[in-house]
Amino acid sequence: MDDSFSGKVMLVTGATSGIGRSVAKRFAENSARVAALGRNPSALTEVENEIKDAGGEPLVIAADVSNETEMRSAVERIIKTFGRLDVLVNAAGHISTGSIEDTTLAAWDAMMDVNLRAVFYLMQLVSPYLAETKGNIVNVSSVTGQRSFPGVLAYCVSKAGVDQLTRCAALEPAPRGVRVNAVNPGVVVTEIHKRGGMSRENYERFLEHSKTTHPIGRVGQPREIAELILYLASEKAAWITGATYSIDGGRALTCAR
Repeated sequence: MDDSFSGKVMLVTGATSGIGRSVAKRFAENSARVAALGRNPSALTEVENEIKDAGGEPLVIAADVSNETEMRSAVERIIKTFGRLDVLVNAAGHISTGSIEDTTLAAWDAMMDVNLRAVFYLMQLVSPYLAETKGNIVNVSSVTGQRSFPGVLAYCVSKAGVDQLTRCAALEPAPRGVRVNAVNPGVVVTEIHKRGGMSRENYERFLEHSKTTHPIGRVGQPREIAELILYLASEKAAWITGATYSIDGGRALTCAR
């Protein structure tokens, strides 16, 4: 356990599944107060119970990260409830397939709205509160932000935007003690691909194939990504800002195949 999280307030988006859910639980295991944001009310109830069982204090908020009004209301509710904010983890994400020839504007906009615009806007909203606590931000990017992959054009562009946003945003609040970092996972077992339209059968084949594209020989698990996020959000990483950390079983080192 990391005692430095005790009593601190963490906002985690995408907290109802995958990486976000694991992050919320890991913060709770370290006695944090966790504001868990997601769109699925029933899943939020499950997350609320998991946070309590893990030793944290939950505040669950049903909201869409691409909705400006809901994001402002969420931040206001967190400050009203807890009186402070120490860490923001932008873990909400959206993916769909498409090339330069067939990616629709609607699909492009949907990925930019969730993966990049919402990250920017939430960072902007919470910046004054993080300056008060000398807090920090961890963005969940992707190996696709660092390397080019066919068939997921808009997703790659959105995650490359997150990486550059992270680096640029890290410069401005640094004198006030606020840090901004990102993690770049490879393939991790979550629901994002199936929510993006991939069938269960195709997803299982994708995971099996991914064992051959990651040098370590397997895909990742959400808790592994959560551990790196926990470290970057902690005082142990107090001299790290503007970094984009690969956590991908070596995937970014390889050529496309």
